[in-house]
Amino acid sequence: MSTITNHLPTSELQALDAAHHLHPFSANGSLGLEGARVITRASGVYLTDSEGEKILDAMAGLWCVNIGYGRDELADVAARQMRELPYYNTFFKTTHVPAIALAAKIAELAPGDLNHVFFAAGGSEANDTNIRLVRTYWAEKGQPDKNIIISRHNAYHGSSVGSASLGGMAGMHAQGGIPIPNVHHINEPNWWAGGGDMTPEEFGVARARELEEAILELGEHRVAAFIAEPVQGAGGVIIAPDSYWPEIQRICDKYDILLIADEVICGFGRTGNWFGSETVGIRPHIMTIAKGLSSGYAPIGGSVVSDEIAEVISGTEFNHGYTYSGHPVAAAVALENLRILEEEKIVDHVRDVAAPYLKDKWEALADHPLVGEARIVGMMASIALTPDKASRAKFASEPGTIGYLCRDRCFANNLIMRHVGDRMIIAPPLVMTPEDIDEMMARIYKSLDEALAEVTEKGLMKAAA
Repeated sequence: MSTITNHLPTSELQALDAAHHLHPFSANGSLGLEGARVITRASGVYLTDSEGEKILDAMAGLWCVNIGYGRDELADVAARQMRELPYYNTFFKTTHVPAIALAAKIAELAPGDLNHVFFAAGGSEANDTNIRLVRTYWAEKGQPDKNIIISRHNAYHGSSVGSASLGGMAGMHAQGGIPIPNVHHINEPNWWAGGGDMTPEEFGVARARELEEAILELGEHRVAAFIAEPVQGAGGVIIAPDSYWPEIQRICDKYDILLIADEVICGFGRTGNWFGSETVGIRPHIMTIAKGLSSGYAPIGGSVVSDEIAEVISGTEFNHGYTYSGHPVAAAVALENLRILEEEKIVDHVRDVAAPYLKDKWEALADHPLVGEARIVGMMASIALTPDKASRAKFASEPGTIGYLCRDRCFANNLIMRHVGDRMIIAPPLVMTPEDIDEMMARIYKSLDEALAEVTEKGLMKAAA
């Protein structure tokens, strides 16, 4: 029997990794020389690496391990389903119990009339599906030219060709011939970086109205949909001013534009409600889901679709799908994950306990000499690093230099905290206790103090001209 060996010396594991494993979003040459950190175990909110170091995971994997690590119930469900029906597809007029049950449960949890699910293996696939869904919907309604999708700069919607085109990451668009045609981007609602002399409320309305300006410029008869994350995650946990989302909803309603809420990060309790759409008060026609759907224990995602869109799409053969759409093992794991979220009242725990406790401590980070803005919603938060709080100044150094330095101090202190440019971000497991939060904050303060000392020593505490 083939086995997976976790007890080789770290250096040998790193050498094998460098020789054969191409990592996502990495310069694999330099990573191979440095050696990747080898994670061997996990429990609760902690990881353990091959050297026995215990690491606090303030990113919940990749925003996804909502119920924490080490839940045997999910392993048991996966094993049982593998023995009963390890795989079958949902093509050819066929279905199976896990997909049926999961679709029904998602429809029960989702807001409004979002009662139909097209399954995928993750968020990137689901957003590719959304492109096809939206364009097929308008074509079936006799408007095939209504095929432009508007998104936002610095948004993240996946890394496949279609989903990366929807996203607004400049670095991704520089590779691989993207974006594809008929995807248009407007500015993000990042007041700290772009608000100038406007109040957050003024800025929120101004940025929302860029959507209206784009619709009028491109032609109402051409614009099919607007896609956005309720809170921009990989873009730096950008929380829009309160004035932003009501104006976006008004514009989508006025011009008959489908609203797609990318809930891959925000969904399943992250913002203190089941879905981020509820937190920001919007009524999407489509929601993209993944990550927290299974807490990362199995790869699964989907598009949750309104009654009207489902009815229109059902009138034609939708020539689209994936081998692993509604995979029975992944669906069974997701169902068990949703049961745990619901029965253990984890979303209530976020809203009533963890998020309020974290909020007070997180917003106090704005008093640190290296920190300007400290923003939080639910269990996702960010801080903007700055050499001058009053002017919201950028550093004179190359963007991301200070953030990268700060991230390295976090790693050295056994804390997984991510940097996006010169912002630092967290999205820890939703099951965090106040004691876990205290430990996380202690490591954050230690890392910030060390980063400040290094930035000062290197003469980098300078504002851009």
